[in-house]
Amino acid sequence: MSLVEEARRWLAQDPDPDTRTELSALIEAEDLAALEDRFGAKLEFGTAGLRGELGAGPNRMNRVTVMRAAAGLAAVLGPGKHVVIGYDARHKSDVFARDTAAVLTGAGLHASLLPAPLPTPVLAFAVRHLDADAGVTVTASHNPPRDNGYKVYWSDGSQIVPPLDSEISAAIDAVGRVDELPLNAPGTLTELGEGIVDDYIDAVLSLPLGDARDLRVAYTPLHGVGAATLTGAFLAAGFESPMAVEEQRNPDPDFPTVAFPNPEEPGAMDLAAALAAKLGSDLVLANDPDADRCAVGVPLPGGGVRMLTGDELGGLLAEHVITHTTGDRMVATSIVSATLLGKIARAHGVRYGETLTGFKWIMKAGEGLVFGYEEAIGYSVGSDAGLPVKDKDGIGAALTVAGIAAAAKRDGRTLLDLLDDQARRYGLHATSQLAFRVADLSLIDAAMTRLRATPPQELGGLAVERLDDLARGDGGLPPTDGLRYVLERDARVVVRPSGTEPKLKCYLEVVVPVTGTPAEARAHAEDRLAAIKADLTARLEL
Repeated sequence: MSLVEEARRWLAQDPDPDTRTELSALIEAEDLAALEDRFGAKLEFGTAGLRGELGAGPNRMNRVTVMRAAAGLAAVLGPGKHVVIGYDARHKSDVFARDTAAVLTGAGLHASLLPAPLPTPVLAFAVRHLDADAGVTVTASHNPPRDNGYKVYWSDGSQIVPPLDSEISAAIDAVGRVDELPLNAPGTLTELGEGIVDDYIDAVLSLPLGDARDLRVAYTPLHGVGAATLTGAFLAAGFESPMAVEEQRNPDPDFPTVAFPNPEEPGAMDLAAALAAKLGSDLVLANDPDADRCAVGVPLPGGGVRMLTGDELGGLLAEHVITHTTGDRMVATSIVSATLLGKIARAHGVRYGETLTGFKWIMKAGEGLVFGYEEAIGYSVGSDAGLPVKDKDGIGAALTVAGIAAAAKRDGRTLLDLLDDQARRYGLHATSQLAFRVADLSLIDAAMTRLRATPPQELGGLAVERLDDLARGDGGLPPTDGLRYVLERDARVVVRPSGTEPKLKCYLEVVVPVTGTPAEARAHAEDRLAAIKADLTARLEL
């Protein structure tokens, strides 16, 4: 079948006037390059669901792609099952959510639709709270404005893992024309009210928040959906309402004030830092657009804001949760996060789990999990009652860190003082990243092949004491493409291809004992990290 014929077949079933107009114009213009980009490949359904640019064709996010995904999920679940559906405020998210509900109910399932664009953790919470069999949220998290995505949760409230992803993918491939799918069976759709948000807030109020509440917070939702829910949670917990960056307070799918809607990106926190300076804030908080991640900054006396790394905040939250819970507990993180969490766990006598990258794996670390995090500012905070959300929860994390910061303020201290305390107890764990974006994915394969063929004996002047080839399952984890170098003096490097972008990512960690001041140890650590980065850059040849 020619590209034009394939495009015409797609056009005949497409219910969306926007993508029909786009595709009709490409067919009429015989723009084969554009058609090849849309029809020469397809978005693959995996453990992260679907994510891609909006547009017509199987290699884009659109109503046909979403309806096929919903039909595949319905086939795996079977009639009579219950699915909760949520969505963010990106372009088409509400449309994709309603299409999902239409397909699921048409296939004999029951669907519950969240009442508005809401944070992803509200959806993850609702799956267990409503005793559903699965959940779907339409979001592309902190991707660029032209993207959207589709993420699936199972009955335990966490993201799907293999082999479920393969089963759903195969079922999607077996779906026929979407204009022939039965839709909207009567009496099988429940439109949820705002009470589900209240139930979520009640759940996060069970977190170990302490009793200190004197805290002034500058906050940005980065044009996403976090502001109303976060504000409601803070007020319900007895905190003063965070002051939001006005230009970024309301949802806007074009994210006009930032280059990328990710609080980790350069410049994304500039407006929040300016607001903190104007207000004399004690703390700066940010969520990404679907509010499953949380970024934290501490205003400095001389001006500016010191943003905490994901690993730094992970260490503070972990020790706080451990000291406010009891019994046989576990904390967990991924292989690319700092090794600090393992040391904290051993010091407090709790179990520690290390998993593959991604919250779908962290949430499967083991029984008794009260805290999990990943270095990319994702956290799930729990209490003796367990985890209210079995996924990243930027609202619960923000609320908990506010409690920690308020208690520190009462003692005349800040989160930075608490970081220094941890550095003295466990050594200063400094982490950093290198990322190499490529146009040709074969360059990443070639770089990994070179590293395997001629493994380095040292990096940044530190001897390589052990090499774990993660593709062989070294370290007792499921096989994944990656290499882990354990260096002398507790340093570590992990190299892995990104699962979502054309990047090779390198995660670096060095550990420096604090024999003088923590500031001196940090300076020493930065020198070591710079030396490792220089060596890696030269070896990778990217």
